[in-house]
Amino acid sequence: DSLLQQLAYYKRHDPSQQEEFELMENLFNALCSLLLEKDNRDRFLHGEGLQLMNLMLREKKKSRSGALRVLDHAMSGNDGADNSAKFVDILGLRTIFPLFMKTPKKSKRTGVSADEHEEHVISIIASLFKNCTIGNNAGKQRERLLAKFTENDHEKVDRLLELHIKYYRKVEEADYRIQREQKRSKEKLDDDEVYIRRLQEGLFVLQYVDYIILEICSCGASTVKQRVLQILNLRGGTLKTVRDVVREYAGNLGTGEEEDVNKIEREYLLNLVNKF
Repeated sequence: DSLLQQLAYYKRHDPSQQEEFELMENLFNALCSLLLEKDNRDRFLHGEGLQLMNLMLREKKKSRSGALRVLDHAMSGNDGADNSAKFVDILGLRTIFPLFMKTPKKSKRTGVSADEHEEHVISIIASLFKNCTIGNNAGKQRERLLAKFTENDHEKVDRLLELHIKYYRKVEEADYRIQREQKRSKEKLDDDEVYIRRLQEGLFVLQYVDYIILEICSCGASTVKQRVLQILNLRGGTLKTVRDVVREYAGNLGTGEEEDVNKIEREYLLNLVNKF
């Protein structure tokens, strides 16, 4: 509550000096750290943290990038289910999708690169698909999310495929660089090191983009899949590339404490791949 109260000032005011900007960023970072705990996500939900972050996105001030980061943390994973459903209820889709459609100019996203901005927006939309499900009593929210991809002659499908092509090329370039480095160097990177490097260089975003493509094709209107196929054919892409990316994503879901959760997600992802 204290952090939200301090951040509320920046809803309509920009920091006047660099020191104040750094203070604001530190407040956002502290909030992101707190949101790693489920109890704090519940406090964030009931303390109307979602509403504050949503307003910050609308106001287009310097706090927008921090608010995007906080929303990404608040809605990620199974613990983000309640916040994801509430975000749709407070008309958050009207705020997040304009940021999805057009990455703000450099002057409008202080301290954040275009790729970082896209990563947070895509991650939020992927979390909404994962958490707004009938099983989580969020079937209506899911319908509203799917409907977004048929609006305005499927413009959001076009944008999604544009991002698929952008990040697929980034990963191809990263793979080429890694191969060249491995040939030059006597030390061979192990598979985990290569995978982490690929994630950092665009694979993380590509996996979420392609996961969303599978969701909207499997669960959305039939015209959505038609549009996806049309664009892939025009741009020289294939269904196989999308399937392969999501199959690799499913295969690399970790084990350990959340093994049961990851197993369910892995099976769900592979089911989407087989349907596509």
